[in-house]
Formats: sequence, C-alpha cells, structure tokens
Amino acid sequence: MELKVDGRKVYAATGGKAFDPSLPAIVFVHGAAADHTVWKLQTRYFAWHGRGVLALDMPAHGRSDGPAIPSIGGLADWLIAVLDAAGLQQAALVGHSIGSLITLEAAARHPDRVSALALLGCAYPMRVNDVLLDSARANDGLANQLTNAWGYGRAAQLGRHAMPGSWMLKGGMRLVEEAADGVLYNDMNACHQYNDGEEAAGQVRCPTLSIMGEKDIMTPLKAARKTASLIDGVGQVVIPGAGHIMMDEAPDETLDALRDFLPAPAS
Repeated sequence: MELKVDGRKVYAATGGKAFDPSLPAIVFVHGAAADHTVWKLQTRYFAWHGRGVLALDMPAHGRSDGPAIPSIGGLADWLIAVLDAAGLQQAALVGHSIGSLITLEAAARHPDRVSALALLGCAYPMRVNDVLLDSARANDGLANQLTNAWGYGRAAQLGRHAMPGSWMLKGGMRLVEEAADGVLYNDMNACHQYNDGEEAAGQVRCPTLSIMGEKDIMTPLKAARKTASLIDGVGQVVIPGAGHIMMDEAPDETLDALRDFLPAPAS
C-alpha cells in the first residue's frame, strides 16, 4: 500500500490483506536501516485477526521516498502524519529499536492518537558505540558487521532458525547492505542524539508493553527495565535467550507477547 506524506511516497505492508481503516489499527515501525519485512509474521497474524495493519518503511528506507529524517522528534511527527494519510484517528503503535523511540515520542506528543504502545528493544538513552557510529558515517562495511553481530543473540549467530537451512545473521546483513548510503548513520545518530526519552516516558498515558531480549547487547536488559519503569503501568515481557532483534530471533514468542497485549477485537 502506498500513502503520501508531504508529497512523498510512504510504503506500508498490510499483512497480506487489504487495509481497512474502519478496523482497529496497528502501525509497526522498524529499526535502523531496516524495512517493513522485519514484521512479516506479526503483521500477517494481526491482519487476519480483525486488525487493520500498516508496517511502514520510514523515509529513505525500503520502498519509501527520501530524504531520511534525522531526528526522533521529526520522525514522531512524520508518523502521526502517516496516520492522517491513512485516515486513522487513532492506532496502536509497535516500534523496534529506533522505532521504539519514535513511537514513544509520538505517544508523548500526540496522546489522543495512540491507543496502545508496544516497545521492542527500547532503552533510553540509546547511545551508539563510537566505532559503530564512525563506521556508519563512513559507509564502511564494518558498521553492517557490528550492527548484526551486536544485534543478534549468540544462538542466532551460530545458525539457529525455525526454517532449516536459513541463517538469520546473513539475512540481517543483507537487509543493511540494501539500505542507501547514509541511512544507517542517519538512524544511529538520531538515536544517539535523542535526549527527551525520560520526559516522553513520563508523559505516556496509553497502555504500554515493553518487550525485551534477555541477551540484548544493544539495549541491555537492565537499561530496558529502567526505561520501562519510567512509564506508568507498563507491562514487561523478557524473551529468554533473545538478543536485540527479537522479531526475527524469537518470532513466535514476540507474537505471543503482542497478541496477549493487543488481543483481536470481538467479532
């Protein structure tokens, strides 16, 4: 599905079913240098269980037009503009990594537009290692290697996959390889420079769930728990053995957590 925001194309996957804005909506926002494909299992489930689903490609990511937006605040306002373009007065937001900061900020800035909030791999501050940030700025292949080496848990790196013969780490590296030059740095730097997370967390008023990977290196469990504690009434789910990219490493467990939090509406 294609939408228009400020005259630029925004691509959104709909879970294999035509988007119906009259249904309760869930909007998914991916992580750094990724795209809508990271949500393939979760979006299909919700689309076929009574929800209107939009898994977005952020500006300059995937099939969406650029330029990239360099700040979390700017991306949060862009996200609300996407809701407008889709004809949605309100939606549940699900965000991973940079997407979790974007959805957190959007829920704080626009509380009347967000019905529920699910944060995956969310910790504030989300500072980025200097070597990773510098290599991303230089469009060096090292940035891709570090992003995935630190993003996936040990079992995923060694080859564990629900589909025999598939390797998550290679898939993650391929995703970053396909990103345009500068996109990974844009996203990493936006996380690094974001300074309003504590204030935003304190302003969230909708039901909120934090989903955390037990073995997450990029947003460690201790830091994610501390961030979650800033949100009134937050629920917390820790996925055993998972790293930062839990939607890929533990897709069923991630879906279970989201399904329990965002149950299908009564038919």
